[in-house]
Amino acid sequence: MEKESTIKKEINLVIDGHTVTVPDGSTILEAARQAGIRVPTLCLHPALSPIGACRICVVEIDGIDRPTTACDTDVLEGMKVTTRSERLFNLRREVIKMILAHHPLNCAPCPKNGDCELQDLAYEYDLAATDFNEYRIETEQFPWKPFSTPILDYHPQRCILCGRCVKVCTEIRGLGAITMEGSGAKAMIHPVMADEEATSRCISCGECMRVCPVNAIVETMGGVRGKPWETKKVLTTCAYCGVGCQLDLNVVNNRVVGITTRDGIGVNKGRLCSKGRFGYTFIHSEDRLTKPLIRNREGKLEETTWTFALTHVAREFKRIKKEHGSDSLAGLSSARCTNEENYLFQRLIRQVFGTNNVDHCARL
Repeated sequence: MEKESTIKKEINLVIDGHTVTVPDGSTILEAARQAGIRVPTLCLHPALSPIGACRICVVEIDGIDRPTTACDTDVLEGMKVTTRSERLFNLRREVIKMILAHHPLNCAPCPKNGDCELQDLAYEYDLAATDFNEYRIETEQFPWKPFSTPILDYHPQRCILCGRCVKVCTEIRGLGAITMEGSGAKAMIHPVMADEEATSRCISCGECMRVCPVNAIVETMGGVRGKPWETKKVLTTCAYCGVGCQLDLNVVNNRVVGITTRDGIGVNKGRLCSKGRFGYTFIHSEDRLTKPLIRNREGKLEETTWTFALTHVAREFKRIKKEHGSDSLAGLSSARCTNEENYLFQRLIRQVFGTNNVDHCARL
């Protein structure tokens, strides 16, 4: 029996007068991007499957009266699509106006100012505060109700109900710790089972905050965030375990003020655990040791050099081994080291110390 071909059938369609060939199962948006044609989106995120909630990516298809969303509509052979027209411009403009009707227009103090997808769309479609007078949409402004975790705060007035946060919690994390309740503009994001008698499913990973396009979900810890143009992002490797997740240290005035990630970068592909995303305050902690200390004859700790400290430790190890034998020494390694570092550590304990008294903190 012949093996079934894994090559997908190719579909030919026309977008804005350009003939495009894409694999079967592609969406109109994917076909447009392949042709270099920009279709605006807001709820779409590269790490998630299409949501189709914001309705900004609407396009016209020949033979269909109503515009359709490009992000979740599959292409068909011979389809003719229009992505730019006066009708589509006005439709998208009205959708953005309804989103902004209850969204606070205080962009200046917002940390997303200058790096906000909604702000960019408002500029592109020439919208100002005076354009929203015909809409009277009110939401609960400052409920200050507990979110799914104390680490995060939710601001419903900023929320544009794109559904990214709910999608990432279900699709990426598989938790379903938050959900959208209510209808229309009155809808809000609520934690699932977060009441006095039940524990939230949330594990404080912060993925919902990561994908939020408008700063509606924010962390409650850390210092003041800098503006995008003030923030230096330093790509580095998380030190909390040996997985090697990639992250960006957000640095303002030589201080780390937050952690962000890049989609598709590193083994984590932009995702982090709660330690990796929120465990950065120790960097500037006043209790953190930045220089080696050694006790003097009075028992008080004094600063010294690394050379003196390491020489003193090595001398004491040799003395203990000589007086009490190799098994009087032991080594405890760390899950925050790489596999290679842990391998070298156990070789030090076994071959130099001469003992098998070695263990690992992740097993205890």
